[in-house]
Amino acid sequence: MSVFDLDMIKSHYNDFKSKVDAAKKVLGRDMTLAEKILYAHLHQDSPLKEYKRGVDYVFFAPDRVAMQDATAQMALLQFMMAGKSKTAVPSTVHCDHLIQAKVGAEADLTVANDINSEVYDFLASVSNKYGIGFWKPGAGIIHQVVLENYAFPTGMMIGTDSHTVNAGGLGMVAIGVGGADAVDVMAGMPWELKMPKLIGVKLTGKLSGWTSSKDVILKVADILTVKGGTGAIVEYFGEGAVGMSCTGKGTICNMGAEIGATTSTFGYDDSMGRYLRATGRADVADICDGMGDYLTGDADCYAHPEKYFDQVIEIDLNTLEPHLNGPFTPDLATPISKMTERASENDWPQDVEVALIGSCTNSSYEDISRAASIIKQAKEKGLELKTQFTITPGSEMVRYTIERDGFIDLFESMGANVFANACGPCIGQWARYKDPKNAPKNSIVHSFNRNFSKRADGNPNTHAFVGSPELVTAIALGGKLGFNPAKDTLVNKNGEAIKLDEPTGYELPTKGFDVEDAGYIEPMTDGSGVNVVVAPTSNRLQLLTPFTPIQNSEVQNMRVLLKAKGKCTTDHISMAGPWLKFRGHLQNISENCFIGAVNAYNDQTNHVINYVENDYMPVPQSARTYRDNGVGTIVFGEDNYGEGSSREHAAMEPRFLGVKAVVVKSFARIHETNLKKQGMLALTFVNPADYDLIRQDDKVSLEGFDTMARGQNLTIVLNHADGTQDKFEVAHTYNQAQIDWVRAGSALNKIREEAGV
Repeated sequence: MSVFDLDMIKSHYNDFKSKVDAAKKVLGRDMTLAEKILYAHLHQDSPLKEYKRGVDYVFFAPDRVAMQDATAQMALLQFMMAGKSKTAVPSTVHCDHLIQAKVGAEADLTVANDINSEVYDFLASVSNKYGIGFWKPGAGIIHQVVLENYAFPTGMMIGTDSHTVNAGGLGMVAIGVGGADAVDVMAGMPWELKMPKLIGVKLTGKLSGWTSSKDVILKVADILTVKGGTGAIVEYFGEGAVGMSCTGKGTICNMGAEIGATTSTFGYDDSMGRYLRATGRADVADICDGMGDYLTGDADCYAHPEKYFDQVIEIDLNTLEPHLNGPFTPDLATPISKMTERASENDWPQDVEVALIGSCTNSSYEDISRAASIIKQAKEKGLELKTQFTITPGSEMVRYTIERDGFIDLFESMGANVFANACGPCIGQWARYKDPKNAPKNSIVHSFNRNFSKRADGNPNTHAFVGSPELVTAIALGGKLGFNPAKDTLVNKNGEAIKLDEPTGYELPTKGFDVEDAGYIEPMTDGSGVNVVVAPTSNRLQLLTPFTPIQNSEVQNMRVLLKAKGKCTTDHISMAGPWLKFRGHLQNISENCFIGAVNAYNDQTNHVINYVENDYMPVPQSARTYRDNGVGTIVFGEDNYGEGSSREHAAMEPRFLGVKAVVVKSFARIHETNLKKQGMLALTFVNPADYDLIRQDDKVSLEGFDTMARGQNLTIVLNHADGTQDKFEVAHTYNQAQIDWVRAGSALNKIREEAGV
């Protein structure tokens, strides 16, 4: 097995020591791992100096870009407009999001290849033309494939998926972004990020019994909540961190997206070396083994973390208990020993209908081998599954290896269903119901990362709980939400009381990994002759037209398109599931814009009043009506607005439909950046209570737009229908370059201007 981009990796390590030494000299102190990686990747447009965390915007030069098929469509449609002949850094496309889990791996993949052929052909041809590596459908989930093939300690990667952060398990700074950010890097432009704050998590003790690495991040989510990591890199250290497997570290980093963290990472250690060697990258492991402490935080940073981190958390793995987080939010944590009591108090359905393991978070060989050990003993002890049970392997390499080692036969012999190597139920690609809107109240447990309402199956009444693969497998046998395998017994076919033994597994396959066809297609050396065709009549793909800049007249007398109440994630703004098929067609996918958000004026979804027609209508229809009649619109929201997926469609759709500004109490990082990239106004209430002043029949004007400058607040004027008026200030985080994006119409427009397109 050859190593991808080995020359680039060697070049990185050749320069890394000197860059770190130079940065330490400037800072005059020891450095955390995250700082070493960040300062070693400064773009030439950002001189080497000390940057203020959480304040200064910095230009970086990432090593590579990764894109999944749903987001790659829009990213590559934008890149095609940038006037470049080839990507400036190694880039890949992974076809994992468009495969629906319905029957089983083989049948579902056949259907996906048929119904998505136009999209796959487009992605393959664009990849071929611009020198992008292409991973075909069935190759696996982007983040698992990246960990197996591309991630390397102290590298920097951006990816068009919020769970790009998974690569932190191999010591990277890997950051989820929108497609416009990816276009910047692929076009050879500097990539901008506010210098992240640093959160240190010290792990003491050692995992044992039923507790796994998943429980670490479930506990961290409990401590920090879904927005506690916003604007920060989480760096794990301590004996507990060193004692974990590389893929276990990946699980923890993966779900860092659920606390809003910019990314998470671990220092290089023996487990990473073992994983690199097991996945055919001994050359990289050998280099890393010879670099000593350069590939981890300096000793004093971990001995006295309060001096180096903005926040420090300590977790004792010896006392950590298995957790289930949920429902409806990934930070609502419950130790399994307290779940029965808590479920009773909250009227959560305690009978579990489906248990699902896999996804990009927990689909490693180790995860599946530990789950298999539970199923094996259950079979031997005469136990049966009490729920539906599904397995989603993370990659074709993992799937092929677990099939070789007998795990798939074992699962299927107990009645489990093995889905394709794809995202499937984790992102709503699960054909569970014909009519999910009217489906009954129920509970499911899974080893995925997110559990927002309707996320997995479209049913608002599904209570989804997140746990480790081991705990989820045990609950599949117990059938109850509060089944605690460490203490509770089960009754087997013979009427005997049986207690499950603790799970066992393998960090790496004892016979090594194996695969016949990993699913990779290398691009042509010269793709200039490749013709990328998008049919004008296609309902799946649509070439883009540049956005026009917002004018001052358009932010006067705007109508309130929506005042969103409560949690408003990117799933609420631009749903996945059946809408994934339109991710390459901006006009068609805009028909889902805000259809999941709750209207604060009537507590309904997708039902807002329109003052052109003086009638209630769906949000997209109302937006189109205002736009087509020359009326600008504005959206208001509450805390952590845009939480969740990195999907830039949640910014592009409102832009396409004529929304000029979004004003909220606070933003999730990626979504705020996506709005800026599309040339929109992302503003925050200076006084969050001003949210309550907005009436649905207001005409809203924005003062100060023409003279917008860094650090200067703007003013919202609410002209109420009764003739009264309210005014309040709103803040923004735009620097001059980002203001220039707004003036140009979008960041892509600015790139096109500079390229002379």
